[in-house]
Amino acid sequence: MPRTGAVRALTTASAHGAELDERAEIDLVTDVGIIGDRHAGKRRQVTIVCTGELAEAAALHGVDHIDGARTRRNIVVDTPALPRTHGAVFRIGAVEFAVWRDCAPCELMDEFFGPGAKKALRERCGISATVTSGGTVRLGDPFALG
Repeated sequence: MPRTGAVRALTTASAHGAELDERAEIDLVTDVGIIGDRHAGKRRQVTIVCTGELAEAAALHGVDHIDGARTRRNIVVDTPALPRTHGAVFRIGAVEFAVWRDCAPCELMDEFFGPGAKKALRERCGISATVTSGGTVRLGDPFALG
């Protein structure tokens, strides 16, 4: 059964630790990533998190909600789960991605969401992906596997 959903938030940061910029759209380049983002040109070109996995983490952590944008991921999609197999292909809008790997949560998650959040977010804090076919992603764009 294919997983589908839609983009709920887009963020970029110009450098590691820099303030996040909320965006209505982002431009992505094949094999580079998001223009102007700290991950552009690296293996971890784009980071993506989903609402379904965040809801699981919130329940484990004993809170009502974990804000996807505050996890410092570039794209938040409203879908139950993300693919985690290296090389798995998915689309967001017209842009095609391939899974690079799971994004492990860092110590900032405990700082942002309280002690124990990092543990609750393990394997629920998103994925990193490479851009295999560039374009523009906008709020509301569809997410689909394959």
